[in-house]
Amino acid sequence: MSGAAMERRQFLKVTALAGGGLLLSSYSELVAADVAATSAIGGGAAPVALTGHVRIDPDGTITIMAQNPEIGQGVKTMLPMLIAEELDVAWESVRVEQADLDTDLYSGQFAGGSLATPMHWYPMRRAGAAARQMLLAAAAQEWGVSRDSLETEEGVVHHRASGRSAPYGAFVTAAAGLAVPDPETVPLKDPSEFTIIGTPRGNVDIDPIVTGQPLFGIDVVQPGMVYAVFEKCPVFGGKVRSANLDAVRAAPGVQDAFVVEGGSDLSGLLSGVAIVGDNWWQLNQARRTVLEVEWDEGDTAAESSEGYRAQADALFQQPPQRSLREDGEFEAAFQAAAHTVEAEYHYPFLSHTPLEPQNCTALFQNGHLELWAPTQTPERGRSMAADLLGISQQDITLHLTRMGGGFGRRLSNDYLVETAWIARQLEGTPVKLQWTREDDMRHDFYRPAGYHRLEGGVDDSGRLVAWRNHFVSFGRGDGFAPSASVRDSEFPAGAVPNMSMGVSLIPTGVPTGALRAPGSNALAFVYQSFLDELAHAAGADPLQFRLDLLAGAGPETALDAPRMIRVLERVRDVSGWGATNLPEGTGMGVAFHFSHRGYVAEVVQATVSPDGALTVDKVWAAVDIGRHIINPLNAENNAQGSVIEGISHALGQEITIADGRVSQSNFNNYPLLRMSQTPEVEVHWVESDNDPTGLGEPPLPPAIPALCSAIFAVTGKRIRELPIWKHNLSWG
Repeated sequence: MSGAAMERRQFLKVTALAGGGLLLSSYSELVAADVAATSAIGGGAAPVALTGHVRIDPDGTITIMAQNPEIGQGVKTMLPMLIAEELDVAWESVRVEQADLDTDLYSGQFAGGSLATPMHWYPMRRAGAAARQMLLAAAAQEWGVSRDSLETEEGVVHHRASGRSAPYGAFVTAAAGLAVPDPETVPLKDPSEFTIIGTPRGNVDIDPIVTGQPLFGIDVVQPGMVYAVFEKCPVFGGKVRSANLDAVRAAPGVQDAFVVEGGSDLSGLLSGVAIVGDNWWQLNQARRTVLEVEWDEGDTAAESSEGYRAQADALFQQPPQRSLREDGEFEAAFQAAAHTVEAEYHYPFLSHTPLEPQNCTALFQNGHLELWAPTQTPERGRSMAADLLGISQQDITLHLTRMGGGFGRRLSNDYLVETAWIARQLEGTPVKLQWTREDDMRHDFYRPAGYHRLEGGVDDSGRLVAWRNHFVSFGRGDGFAPSASVRDSEFPAGAVPNMSMGVSLIPTGVPTGALRAPGSNALAFVYQSFLDELAHAAGADPLQFRLDLLAGAGPETALDAPRMIRVLERVRDVSGWGATNLPEGTGMGVAFHFSHRGYVAEVVQATVSPDGALTVDKVWAAVDIGRHIINPLNAENNAQGSVIEGISHALGQEITIADGRVSQSNFNNYPLLRMSQTPEVEVHWVESDNDPTGLGEPPLPPAIPALCSAIFAVTGKRIRELPIWKHNLSWG
């Protein structure tokens, strides 16, 4: 969504609080045509608008509400910084509180798509600036001076001519009765005046996190609360035929056990058996050792990773089912090319594996549902619960808890609706549903696997002249399965004169969804790796080959080529690309990608021993997300975390399907990157004259192909199928 679209319906609202406080809210309302469904967040589609507000009490206490769900991306710190900057208060004097879901006060509370910064850069600043203007106006009235003669500094109004000064709290009651300024006209600080934006600020939750205070969904405890576990069919969408409920009810710690009928929507309430009681461990033991369920596994039981691969191989022998893009004459250009490359690339399903498994706490009483939920999409979760229980959304209160990771998993609310259904069965008793790690891994919304058949050609001068990709992906109904699509503008579209893109779909009953940097996290591996192959076929330096390709990109290219050129040049310079004499067994790889409005290029240095032992030595990342880095400390952490997650995906993570169920169950067979494997990640910011954009996702995609190309530089072996552990990297 363009900045103009986000801003054209902004307004401010002031409310006088009990005790004389002032509450200022910043709204952005958009016409319906501008608002994309939340499920499209992952594809970089237009988001819904968000809100924010600030509260000033007469005693001078300044509270900024954090409206967005916090999944570890830092918005609970970063967004309040924007308000505090323009309000002109000392950051140390600000108290940040997590807001509940409140669609009367806010619009569109969600976390996803690296959207918090681009959505809030102006609205949050204007909320703070408007509050400051109202306080100045109130002070001017009380002191009988012109507003222009007043100044503010760290929450205090000054009248230098008379020597008067007073804290903001002295004027909030009067300010609450004033007209709200037009947000389009409130003056904003010049960046040279920033004292908060651009300075490193620690996580506002760091003290309670390190001291073990309750913040996360898994920490919630309510008086009289019971626990629940929920057994679903290991085959996606399967239904309960029968279960030995009486035996389960007789197990230690079990108060009740019952069948949940569920439906066919994989994102909603599915069929299963719920077991409730006052001791979670005993419940889970009863589930593991006593519960016996006969399942109707359904059609998905016939699906497998091996079967998908066989279908892809068969589809590659046929023309694509549909064409996405046709530029020029691919066949003629390919046949005339001086050097050609043909390759097939494959990447697997991936699980999100947030360290905090899914959980939710709920109380249903007198037709009202109260939820404590770690969800990225609380408004959608509330709507799903209302539909399931047949109650009004106004009869649901949803408290947002901090999340121990999300990565897109908590865009889905299946665990929330499961808890809501169980809570209704236990009316009057709060219940916490807690998944196990095995539940989380085997009942995810997986990053879809994908298969690519690529052909490319370069001419005598080393210029890329032909590119064809037959992409075999997964379908649901008549379209792509969630997060299984590809854009027809995916680079190098617009930079190759003869380009053909086609797609064929394999039907699947496996639930899929957005994983951090959705789409890009897989496509960058394929597209950038194949570009590397073409560079070597042309006898060109892989980084210079990319620079030349970008320099020739046309105006229809989806990315801003000059911005990408600048990040490539920066990563070339800071990494010593081409100028460093590397020891034997050590190589460098380079890749770039445009993802979620961010421009990122990375160089990975890796060492491979002759017997194939791989060490990722260091990663350099050059990142352009606009002219301002709001919180440099959090930004660096975000970028480093993205790179590390990408390397973790590449090295050892793979979800395989057999008989319609997931083979992996825990970190023993789905390994996360260990601290001892984690390389140094050096982040360099490339400022550009653009409003700032988000950072949670853009640095992840290039890490994977850059690592694979570094391995090739040492071993001469191409990684065309992930994960890397499946390959013998020995050389020499």
